[in-house]
Amino acid sequence: MGSPQPGQITELLRAWAAGESAALDRLFPDVYAELARIAESRLRARRVGDTVEPSTLVHEAYLRFSQSDPVQWQDRTHFFAVAATLMRRILLDQARARGAAKRGGGIELTLSEPAQTSSALEAELLDVDAAIQELARLDRQQAKIVEMRFFGGLSISETAMALGISPATVKRDWAVAKTWIRRRLSDH
Repeated sequence: MGSPQPGQITELLRAWAAGESAALDRLFPDVYAELARIAESRLRARRVGDTVEPSTLVHEAYLRFSQSDPVQWQDRTHFFAVAATLMRRILLDQARARGAAKRGGGIELTLSEPAQTSSALEAELLDVDAAIQELARLDRQQAKIVEMRFFGGLSISETAMALGISPATVKRDWAVAKTWIRRRLSDH
């Protein structure tokens, strides 16, 4: 089976939102590879030796999607942005369940491209989440940009499309938000 066209994914998303639960079952094989890429990106930010596999994270996301209320999907980018947020919440829930709120002892977290965050541990993940929540109170758009770029692995253009803003605005807000979060994390 070849790669689905973006329009096909959007059609399945809209059918699912309209209450056709079987559309979710048809959708997941088409989006699985991209969800696995997002999951792998998120899991790189975790401790070496962690037993969670990308497929486990994708399957947990599928379960949560299947149990959630219908969403009025705009397009595939919107779906992947929500999926990235959902995976972030799954990982945060897991970190909290493990009692990982302890500080990580001097490990530097760099808010760079998602693939370059391999030194972050669960405690830093929780710290970053707290910083994003604080940033959201100040600037919701910047917080969404950080969430989509850092946790979701979305590109500048994908983030711009998902938020309905220009790529230049994403670049500017991404730079400002990274600086703010770095300062916030270094203060704690």
